[in-house]
Amino acid sequence: MRFCVLASGSGGNACYFETPRSRILVDAGLSCREILRRLKLVGIDPGTLNALILTHEHFDHIRGAGALARRLDIPVYMNQPTFQRGMRTLGNLSRPVPIRTGQVIVINGLVVETFTKCHDAADPMGVVISCDGVRVGLLTDLGRSTPLVEDRLRGCQALIIESNHDEKMLDEGPYPLEVKRRIKGPEGHLSNTQAAELLEAVSHEALNLVVLAHLSAQNNLPEKALSVAEKTLKRGSSTRVKILISYQDDPMPMVEI
Repeated sequence: MRFCVLASGSGGNACYFETPRSRILVDAGLSCREILRRLKLVGIDPGTLNALILTHEHFDHIRGAGALARRLDIPVYMNQPTFQRGMRTLGNLSRPVPIRTGQVIVINGLVVETFTKCHDAADPMGVVISCDGVRVGLLTDLGRSTPLVEDRLRGCQALIIESNHDEKMLDEGPYPLEVKRRIKGPEGHLSNTQAAELLEAVSHEALNLVVLAHLSAQNNLPEKALSVAEKTLKRGSSTRVKILISYQDDPMPMVEI
């Protein structure tokens, strides 16, 4: 399996996954034109995409989904609450595929396990994507961990996980108090410390790659997120895990697992 975080952050999110038989996009929070551009930057022909999966209806996850689906004539998988809340942004979809959170989707042998997560959206989902024993967990936009989240992420060889903010930077930053409370709340976003604690809880011998995602441009620094994750994993003797940072403005290099 190969994957690439095309963009991650409050300005737009999209992640590409492929196997020899399947190519999918999870979320499409950039403009259609920009998603097409970034796919080409990492060597992917957009016309070969098989499907688009939407995790929730926030604009930074669905902005370009409707236009992209119409242009490429691909199915869009999402649960009904996400569709209802996002329909104004999505527009008409020729191939919508309604699913239930918790449902397993199979796309040309690529298995997508969906599960519920805590975020202030209608019915937000995390996903684990697998093929031939290789498992990659994708979990951003999360206010807090739960036993279900940890159960689903255990056994993954790679994780793409939110490390949104440094608590001190958020507290001392310019955001209004109401926004700060929302970010720090149980349906907001994980801090660097919370992300590291989740990594520690699900770490195992076969975990070899972690991608820290959805870093706040205002309330975090890549070096802060990286430092907290590294220290926590070392404390648990997981020194062999490679940690990468994903960014808003540029796609990360393609990774093979």
